[in-house]
Amino acid sequence: MGCSPVPMAQVCDRNPGNWCILVGVPPAHRWGRNPVENAEPVASLTLLTLPLPLGLLSIILGTGEPKPLQPSGFNPTDLQIEWQSPWIAELARDPVVEAIVADYVAGLQKQGWSGPDQGVWIQVGQSVVAEHQGTVLMPAASLTKLATSLASLKTWPLDHHFDTLVGLHGTVQDGVLNGDLVIQSSGDPLFVWEEGIVLANRLQSLGIQRVTGDVLVTGPFMMNFEAELADSLGDLKQVMAADTWSRAARQAYASLPPDTPQPSLHIDGTARWIPEADLENVPIDWVVRHQSLPLLDILKAMNIYSNNAMAEKMAELLGGPGQVMAKVTAAAELPAGEINLVNGSGLGVDNQMSARVVVAIAQALQRELSSQGFSIADLLPVSGEDAGTLRDRRLPPTAAVKTGSLSEVSALAGMVPTAEKGPVWFAILNKGWDIPDLRSQQDQLIQAIQAHWGVAEAPADLRPKIHLQTGSFRYGDPDRNQVAQEAALE
Repeated sequence: MGCSPVPMAQVCDRNPGNWCILVGVPPAHRWGRNPVENAEPVASLTLLTLPLPLGLLSIILGTGEPKPLQPSGFNPTDLQIEWQSPWIAELARDPVVEAIVADYVAGLQKQGWSGPDQGVWIQVGQSVVAEHQGTVLMPAASLTKLATSLASLKTWPLDHHFDTLVGLHGTVQDGVLNGDLVIQSSGDPLFVWEEGIVLANRLQSLGIQRVTGDVLVTGPFMMNFEAELADSLGDLKQVMAADTWSRAARQAYASLPPDTPQPSLHIDGTARWIPEADLENVPIDWVVRHQSLPLLDILKAMNIYSNNAMAEKMAELLGGPGQVMAKVTAAAELPAGEINLVNGSGLGVDNQMSARVVVAIAQALQRELSSQGFSIADLLPVSGEDAGTLRDRRLPPTAAVKTGSLSEVSALAGMVPTAEKGPVWFAILNKGWDIPDLRSQQDQLIQAIQAHWGVAEAPADLRPKIHLQTGSFRYGDPDRNQVAQEAALE
């Protein structure tokens, strides 16, 4: 949609989710975003309604040169370049992509799915190219993890570690701790068998072969993504001695370097959780600090496998879904009414976002990561490189995407590279029961959009630098277990 140059225009917010340009409003009535009813009648009034991407500059056209407003989060120089494109031309939809999206929605409707229940948003830079129901709240499924990821990046540095402290309450004689082993957790979401095995080995290297008492655990401890604390505690005791290992523990051990010892640290008592206050006056000799993988690695693992337990733990550490929403709304400058979260994972249809908001969050993630030398490819699974939820997908190589699925919801969002337009940002939220078919059609839609603008691989700055299970990014790295005295010197 376009319009002819006019001597006067006004930008207002008439409908939720839409911006409109009023042509012919006298300069004396520049009411910003107040309701259009505040304007005086004019002889000729043209209303152009345009759904726009979040963060796109607002322009007030007066009698002189265009003066772009400068919302936070954007470089004024970039805004001026955007205007010189010119801005009106940038608002024009791509008719081919619009037709591709329209055909896609029509195909879903022919299959019996409701057209209004399908949300699509396609964006290049700060310009929307095509959309369908793009500003309407819809169940987001695991696209919710994008919000959890952004809130996490705004709370902790990329190299943040979740520490697990190990201490001794009692005396050690001839390799026997006459007392309790104390574990103080800060909520490591990725404390798995491999981490526990090398931690047990570290304790044995300090001369501890047996504990006559219990393993006392405090803090938000979780192991092996167990939903129940009792199961995590059971795994913690079990991992200390190889002769008690389950099949899952042995499979995890097989992924470690072949020279990794099998621990034999026996616990006579049980593993139980206690409130941190119960340890305030208890003498504890802290001996090991176990560090988690860095935050960015944790989020990458969470998103590759769409791990709900990890996402729920992250949201818990952030203060709950309300805090996640608040942090994300501020970071991505989201409008009211287009995001509602009840947890950090996306489980349940009450976690809802508009397709436009999903794209805004994805772009905010890219801005946050690129400012520190990384990209969204270091956070999301990359087609052709990461398996996980992309194992059976047919998406363009090097596209960085997040999937989402519930029994009646299928969603996909992220970035696909193109030759003509560079990175294209998209979000697709479908409601229907045939999840495999919905996924297949999502893949075909993204393939068609890339084919229109030219097949390309992501540029170097949008290729992943983090590759899990390689080098220092592998689970069970013994170097992340430090003797407490060494840790105190840092």
